[in-house]
Formats: sequence, C-alpha cells, structure tokens
Amino acid sequence: MSRWAWGERLFNFDFPPEKFPDLLERLRSTPARLEDRLADVHHDILTYRDGRGWSILENVGHLIDLGYLPAMRLEQILAGETVLVAADMSNRKTQEANHNDCNKSELLAEFRSDRKKLVERLESLDETDWAKSALHPRLNQPMRVVDIVYFDSEHDDYHLARIGALLTSFVGNKA
Repeated sequence: MSRWAWGERLFNFDFPPEKFPDLLERLRSTPARLEDRLADVHHDILTYRDGRGWSILENVGHLIDLGYLPAMRLEQILAGETVLVAADMSNRKTQEANHNDCNKSELLAEFRSDRKKLVERLESLDETDWAKSALHPRLNQPMRVVDIVYFDSEHDDYHLARIGALLTSFVGNKA
C-alpha cells in the first residue's frame, strides 16, 4: 500500500476554534486505541520491519519521542511567540532510541502518561486561547491552538495506520 508521506502533507486549518473539544477527544483516545490494537500482539510482530520504515514499537516510541512538540508549541503560542519550534524531520531521536528493545507495556504506559499531561494542559485553557496562533515553520502558515490538537491527532492516526499496515504485512508474509 502506498502512503502519503507525513512530511509532504499539507493542512487547511479552516475550521472554527469551537471544534477544539471534539478534537481534544480524538487526541485523548490515542493511548486507548494503541493499547487495544496491540493487546495480544507478540514481540516478534512488534519488532517486525517490512522494509518500508519503522517497526510497531518504533512507531509507538516515535509518538513518545515527539510528545514534547505539541506541549512546547502550545506554550510558545500562549507566551506570544510568533514562530513555532520546528520538528526534527530526520527523526534522529527515534532513529537512535532502539525502541525495539523496549517492553511494549512500558512504552504504552509512558505514552499514556505523557498524553494525559498534554490533555490536562489543553483542558486547562480558556476558550479564548483556542484561536491564538503562531507560524508553523514547515507549513509556513499560522497554527492555532485548536490546530495543534488537530495536527497531532492526524499524526497519531498516521502512525496508527502504519501500525495496522505492519500487522497486515506480518500476517501476509507468514501465510
């Protein structure tokens, strides 16, 4: 299955800030969706690479590795900064982390804990904060607080879809 690379994706942040609560629920649900998807998956499958990218554990680890980014961008916007920090598109942290040697349960627990902190911070915002923005450096367009929630939900789903493809590929290669 061919995929649209994350770094090539463009986004239209044209929905109203009032979409924030709906998007926040999507962001909140990722740990449960990951845990459900990986509940009975054996370690051999979790570390399997199909030659097109990271393993399942590496995808989960990547979500942890980038967990700082939405939180940092949120604080930048709230502080009145005009340009957001750029992501490391080489993903050096994930490349060097050796997530395949990690325990699935520990990775999932870390992701759940990190995500809980982010969601709690977002829940603490006033509705007037949802539309505040700063320039996203790669997209070269304003990104509002509500857009951070959307963008990171999309990123989560991108990696959940990749995990699904790996599960399918592993089963297909073992048939």
